[in-house]
Amino acid sequence: MSRFFSDKYRKLTPYTPGEQPRDASYIKLNTNENPFPPSEKAIRAGEKALRSLMLYSDPACTLMVRALAETCHVGEDQVICVNGSDEILNFAFMAFCDEAHPAVFPDVTYGFYPVFAKLNRVPYTEIPLQEDLSIRVSDYYETGKTIFLANPNAPTGIALPLSEVEEIIRRNPDNVVVIDEAYVDFGAESAVSLVDRYENLLVVQTFSKSRSLAGGRLGYGIGSASLIRDLNTIRFSTNPYNVNTVTMAAGAGALADPEYTAKNCEYIQTVRAYTTEKLRDLGFTIPESSANFIFASHPDIDGEALYRELKKRGILIRHFSVERIRNWNRITIGKKEDMDTLIRESTDILGGQGDGSPVRMGR
Repeated sequence: MSRFFSDKYRKLTPYTPGEQPRDASYIKLNTNENPFPPSEKAIRAGEKALRSLMLYSDPACTLMVRALAETCHVGEDQVICVNGSDEILNFAFMAFCDEAHPAVFPDVTYGFYPVFAKLNRVPYTEIPLQEDLSIRVSDYYETGKTIFLANPNAPTGIALPLSEVEEIIRRNPDNVVVIDEAYVDFGAESAVSLVDRYENLLVVQTFSKSRSLAGGRLGYGIGSASLIRDLNTIRFSTNPYNVNTVTMAAGAGALADPEYTAKNCEYIQTVRAYTTEKLRDLGFTIPESSANFIFASHPDIDGEALYRELKKRGILIRHFSVERIRNWNRITIGKKEDMDTLIRESTDILGGQGDGSPVRMGR
């Protein structure tokens, strides 16, 4: 870093994105992207919007707000659109956290939460997951803190039932509860149905996963009108043109094609079940996932060793260096043929048939 870098950020460790190779030499199962292209309706709408790029985008995001309000059955004043769901998570740390309102989230969850906390100089607590990597709901009762929960959780894929999410919200009436639903469309139940009952609930979703718009950077939040006003105060104080015209149009096009989204989500869930069964047959431990990825560990091979061996064979998965989960890998669900390649290569690695000797690593 330069000698000009502010002291307040010198100890900041930035979030590490998954590898994004720009060639076609890898099967990418590391960044939870959708294996299918965007809906044709999204593509056509985005192409049409290109003609007006000489103009600033609509700061009110009118097109998207109206479409989301209709889709989610909420008022337009209960919706905010953002540049990817990461932006609204950062806004939430800015708006609802401070010395008097620290943040709390699990010790194994989305890696941006501690980064946002440190970036905004917010005190935070990490609550350990249980041994089976699930969240103990009672740990989040009467916290006195702003709660951030990914549901389904990442990288475990484990989802809380809506009744337990509601109990957490109900037990923290004086603190905001942020439910991050990036993967909710792959088998979990959304908390959007609760926003009219709880003024302290903010639900965050994205177009990156189920709607195949990861490169478009489009996210949104649903909550009480007062929470959304707070977040828009932050948005208009940083970048009121945060969602570009093409992305906005493509997002509206995606919402206009729910059948396409549902079909792709159903396919991914089917392939997820198939992949889970095959890998468990090889001896992998895999929690039940409600996301478009699985979390896998094997007793006979270190997580990093498996990641490196698969990378040599042209398959990228996501390995984390955090001590508690260093023997685990997160594996995105792709098309069935890609998962068959993963299964075949994993079988080969575990059997040691690649170079004649098994890859065995002690824990």
